[in-house]
Amino acid sequence: MPYRLHYHPDVKKKDLPGIPANIKERIRKAIEERLLPDPGKYGEPLRRGLHGYRKLRVGDYRVIYKIRDENILILKIGHRKEVYRQVDVRIE
Repeated sequence: MPYRLHYHPDVKKKDLPGIPANIKERIRKAIEERLLPDPGKYGEPLRRGLHGYRKLRVGDYRVIYKIRDENILILKIGHRKEVYRQVDVRIE
């Protein structure tokens, strides 16, 4: 099943500018090679307040996303220390 990728508007405006270029490349590659082909296989489900969402680990960074039918909505990309606290404001 081909998946379509969608980003929360703040991902490109707020998340990516603060990430070093080499890490951005690793994240982009992980999204294209692991997340798009099979988002359920590589991402781990989250618990408690983020139940229904998943995370993709890329080194010390995390990609928080949700699978809806054939769409993948990326809500937040950030360092593991802060990403879970900051994603709450983006959840609908």
